[in-house]
Amino acid sequence: MLLATCALALASGTANAEVPRESWADDYGASAHRVVAYYQTQYRDGNYVSPLPLEHAVTDIDVAAVHLNAGGPLTLNDDPPSAAKYDRMWRDLAALRASGVRMEAMLGGAAQGSYAALHKDFDTYYPQLRDFLRTYHFDGIDIDIEERFSLADTERLINQLRTDFGSRFVINLAPVASDLSGESNFSGGFSYAKLEQDMGSRISWYNAQFYCGWGALSSTSDYDKVIKAGFAPARVVAGTVTNPANCSGYVSPAQLSGTLASLTGKYPGFAGVAGWEYFNAVPVNGTGPASWYAAARKAMK
Repeated sequence: MLLATCALALASGTANAEVPRESWADDYGASAHRVVAYYQTQYRDGNYVSPLPLEHAVTDIDVAAVHLNAGGPLTLNDDPPSAAKYDRMWRDLAALRASGVRMEAMLGGAAQGSYAALHKDFDTYYPQLRDFLRTYHFDGIDIDIEERFSLADTERLINQLRTDFGSRFVINLAPVASDLSGESNFSGGFSYAKLEQDMGSRISWYNAQFYCGWGALSSTSDYDKVIKAGFAPARVVAGTVTNPANCSGYVSPAQLSGTLASLTGKYPGFAGVAGWEYFNAVPVNGTGPASWYAAARKAMK
């Protein structure tokens, strides 16, 4: 996402036990409302931020952010995946995954360089990504392109991921919303309409960024533009910021609930909502940030 910078990693083998695919909440082509929590900040003022309260609030957790580093190894934000500081986090994520919450890895974001590395030397950097996803048993990937990366490069990456991980693996992309409506070309510089035409059957859905000046969810109007551009409502998760400190375009929980209810009524099969990010989400009738996601989920019923 547009704010990605910090660190995360993975530790114990027991924390990565495989979960039967049949236990997950919905088929990736299904119309169930998704609730996606972006989880990048694991420590706030030195205190650990556990994802465990998200268990009944979300369908997916996007662990941010994976970086492919030119001339160096893969990192999760600033640290190697095996950093001991993340042991507790990975145990908690494993428990959530065992309960049916999917876990995706967000590649890229605001810290540029990952996609430049893939463009320059795919055969060196893609295996790092593939092995990371396998080692830590991710259920999918969130491809967040915020630098130049061609349509051909993007399609090559998606095709290779599908070859290596199969049809049940989640492959999301996270373009800014105005890229989907055809009003900008920020997220890679290519046409997402052309990508959808070419590769729609290989892409699970889009976590579109309706914030930071690229759209908003104060009403349904910006989402409507994406649908008018040819994207099916079941393909587009509406992403927003969970706190006004995170970026412009913040919408209060009450107003967001109204927009989500309207989208659910207007578009059968509406894909759902994503929130950037978990640690500082504004609480809604609750004691912690997970209540933001629970309220958004409730609004779509």
